[in-house]
Amino acid sequence: MSQKILVADDEPNIVISLEYLLKREGYVVVIARDGQEALESITRERPDLVLLDVMMPKKTGFEVCQAVRASDDLQATKILMLTAKGRDTDLAKGLAMGADAYITKPFSTRELVQKVAEMLGGRA
Repeated sequence: MSQKILVADDEPNIVISLEYLLKREGYVVVIARDGQEALESITRERPDLVLLDVMMPKKTGFEVCQAVRASDDLQATKILMLTAKGRDTDLAKGLAMGADAYITKPFSTRELVQKVAEMLGGRA
């Protein structure tokens, strides 16, 4: 069975490119365009990994991450934070909220695909 990835980002260009890239790698891709939708999708879809943008409408990536980590049912969900905020304090905050990893925008697609494969224990 293919592993499922939720792409949660409010930037249409990023969503389109990530969806294409991840589907090409053989993953099932689910999309959320704001933090509230992301949380609902995580609960409903139970993705293996969430690519979570920090800056989104309705709920931030930090809030979504915190809610996922607070839920017994969702705690095993892996979270890769994506953000334009590359400061060390933002990185530390993301990891403190329970993110498994962090990639700053702009990112190399190859780097992202490798990170996803590594996090899901698959091929690179």
